[in-house]
Amino acid sequence: MKERFVSFEAKDDRITPFAVEALDLRGRVVRLGPAVDTILSHYNYPPPVARVLGEGVALAALLGSMLEAHGRFQLQTRTEGVVDLLIVDYDPPGRLRGFLRYDADRVEARASTATLLGQGHMALTIENVQESSRHQGLVELRTGLADAADEYFRQSEQIPSFVKLAVAEEVTPHGRRWRAGGLLAQYLPRNAGEGLGDPAEEAPDAWTEGVALARTIEDHELVDPSLSSERLLYRLFHERGVKVFEEREVVARCRCSASGVENMLLSFSADDRAQMVGDDGCIGVTCEFCGTHRSFDPAELGHDRPGEAG
Repeated sequence: MKERFVSFEAKDDRITPFAVEALDLRGRVVRLGPAVDTILSHYNYPPPVARVLGEGVALAALLGSMLEAHGRFQLQTRTEGVVDLLIVDYDPPGRLRGFLRYDADRVEARASTATLLGQGHMALTIENVQESSRHQGLVELRTGLADAADEYFRQSEQIPSFVKLAVAEEVTPHGRRWRAGGLLAQYLPRNAGEGLGDPAEEAPDAWTEGVALARTIEDHELVDPSLSSERLLYRLFHERGVKVFEEREVVARCRCSASGVENMLLSFSADDRAQMVGDDGCIGVTCEFCGTHRSFDPAELGHDRPGEAG
């Protein structure tokens, strides 16, 4: 790969893969601006709750972009915490959507992500649409999303990993906007026999050094709108030499549609649909992910429609 100067151009909604070959380190950086702000703004989440969803979106972007050759990716948590359900979908080549469910009466102003989630499980699901196959990995959720991801790779893939996530509000002349960022670093030695199998096994020097460098990253560096991903990676790993690869753009985009919702309604019996009719004589359906509300006339279901209902 031809060497070049580090780019100072900071681009939002990008995933940047990288490698530190001297340390057998591979990973990626994600920086999210408008994409995460759109997802967090669909509902009027309290700031601590919005930060939980922002971390979930950043983590899903990091993991989904690694696994996208296998199809759709979903990150889901179910816990006994204030936020008892979180779902984020990543559809290739870079479409994100997400929402969460929370108990508004239990939200505390300064609560951390780990506190709001509480104890439970995180599920990582890969769905291959073409082959109609589905694979799911499950890991215990105890101290936040980043630690759960580390544990998943350690247990399921036997890959030493380090994940760092950050979410913040940016104050602009046009108001406050959400930003999020994340770093994933993994030890992937060229000699497969050098990996860590037993958690009690002593870590190789290369991984010890790599994770020590990765841990120096600060939250504000992951969400700084003026700091490019390349510059950040150079700060972390320039002494060992870091390579970056083609960036991947991500966007906030829900997969819901009027035709999809109509087909879902048609899967119910006529009696069931009759129970769904509201006072206005229509069946109303609101997408949990994007908040879009669509209204359907029961008499028109199954007929050609001129366009999507708003």
